[in-house]
Formats: sequence, structure tokens, C-alpha cells
Amino acid sequence: MRIKRLMVRDVVTVQSDDSAYDAVRLMNRNRIGCLVTTYDGRIYGILTERDLLERVLEKCRNPKETMVSEIMTSGVIVGDPDMHLDEATRLLFENKVKKLPIVKGSQLVGLVTMTDIARATSIDRKTVELFEKLSNIHTI
Repeated sequence: MRIKRLMVRDVVTVQSDDSAYDAVRLMNRNRIGCLVTTYDGRIYGILTERDLLERVLEKCRNPKETMVSEIMTSGVIVGDPDMHLDEATRLLFENKVKKLPIVKGSQLVGLVTMTDIARATSIDRKTVELFEKLSNIHTI
């Protein structure tokens, strides 16, 4: 299965000069765990729940005064809409990330998460086997 069949196409984005507070409200309103930071359709970062926990809450920073640009993860790992599901899964595991923005050229066109992949694996045996191999990697 190709990622373009699985990815979410309406990716919720945030501006780098928005506050962490506004980002949290946007995440809660949409019931999602991450926001992609873009400018002109290009990815500049990703803001996850983990970023908020580690870089705002744990450090006792004021979320209304902390900008997304200060806490987002830059250097985002991205996928291609034509990549196979097993390739995307491997990319997520190898980079220890759970969210994979999908780009065509340099433009954001979708997002796939580990949860999306887990839901799809019941119909894709090759990916199930990859999950099994990668989940046992510490015992090899």
C-alpha cells in the first residue's frame, strides 16, 4: 500500500510566531497530537505533545509568552506520497518519531502517524511483519 492512500490530507498547521497556548487550543479543538509549522506550504517544523511537555510544562514556561518557533522540532523527517507503507514504517522506527509529514516536491500534502499505520496493518501483512521485526530489535 502506498502512503497516499493512508495519509491525512487536511493537515492542521500553525505559524511559528503563534504562542504555545494558541497551538494547544488548536490541537485540542481538532483532537490531534501535532501541528506542522509551515510557511508558503513548506515545512519548517513540527510541534508535538511531547515538545509541549518537555519544552513548556517541564520548564515552567508561560505558554502565552512562548512562541511555537522556540519549542517546535526543526529538521523534520518527511515522507513521499508514493512511498510504500513498509518504507514509511521503517523511516518512523529508525528515526524514533511517530508523525511523518508527507511532501510532494517541497509542498506539504499530508501526514501519516504511527496510529494510522497501526490501523492499516490489519490489511497489509508485509507491514505487520516489519512491526514485529522492529519491535523485537532490542532482543536481537
